[in-house]
Amino acid sequence: MRTLPLCATALALIVVAEARARDYGQQGTVWPVVEPDLLQQIHARLQHLEASGETARLNEELKRRTIARVNRPEPVAGITAASEARIWRFDPTITVERDIADDKGRVIMAAGTRVNPLDTVPLRAPLVFLDGDDPAQLAWAAQRYGTTRAKLILVRGAPLELMKARQRRFYFDQGGKLVKHFGIRAVPAAVEQQGRVLVITEAPIKPQERSPS
Repeated sequence: MRTLPLCATALALIVVAEARARDYGQQGTVWPVVEPDLLQQIHARLQHLEASGETARLNEELKRRTIARVNRPEPVAGITAASEARIWRFDPTITVERDIADDKGRVIMAAGTRVNPLDTVPLRAPLVFLDGDDPAQLAWAAQRYGTTRAKLILVRGAPLELMKARQRRFYFDQGGKLVKHFGIRAVPAAVEQQGRVLVITEAPIKPQERSPS
């Protein structure tokens, strides 16, 4: 008697399965897919641009904008001309967050260790930040750092044009990463090593240092 419910349940499941698998045929009108293939649309659009010369025009515009950006990068926002002297010390020491191991798994630097990069890689030449569009700042840099190995780093201006005119390498602080790192708000500014720290100076240009060079 106990097997009767089980048999009834199995029979019900079979009936349900057959009902679900039944072919009910076509119900109503079936319309074919008429939307154009997306890849074909893209291909046709590209062919049209190529044939009309639009692709060449866009490539030329991209080339022009790229050259313009290389010749004159986007100025670093928020940097002003120094109006008062400001001097501070910058400690580059970092704390190791996790163990650093060599290729054999041996810990060569434990988490929590404090490391000063200047102990192994000293700053061999000052970093000098300038507005390359300000003749007074360029004259100041030429007088003070003209015969040194200082790295002249622009926050505004045309580095390639200045290199050609002055026969000296100029750099550019792309995106203002360096001035943000050091906390520089005004130029000219200089970063120089003093022992195990960096000394950063923002200083207005004196009248006698404003003559063109």
